[in-house]
Amino acid sequence: MSVDESTVRRVAKLARIAVSDAEVTKLRGELDAILSFVEELSALDVEGVEPMTSVIPTALRLREDVVTDGEKPEDVLRNAPAREGDFYVVPKVVE
Repeated sequence: MSVDESTVRRVAKLARIAVSDAEVTKLRGELDAILSFVEELSALDVEGVEPMTSVIPTALRLREDVVTDGEKPEDVLRNAPAREGDFYVVPKVVE
């Protein structure tokens, strides 16, 4: 797959990166290299290969997903710059 200059400029705009005319040619080559590598990866047969979470095999210990208040409200609220009772006080923001 080959990338043209307009695509490079569009990607730069979407990424909010300022790109000069001199950089477009260099970036075009880099994007071509990246896309050709992705094409190589997509050609691999990964049928039956389990997804990995790490390069090193590890046994993840998962905790039960339970919603709590942290059981330490005073410790948490101690960090508040301003508080009212058991709540943070923040400035009103209206757009």
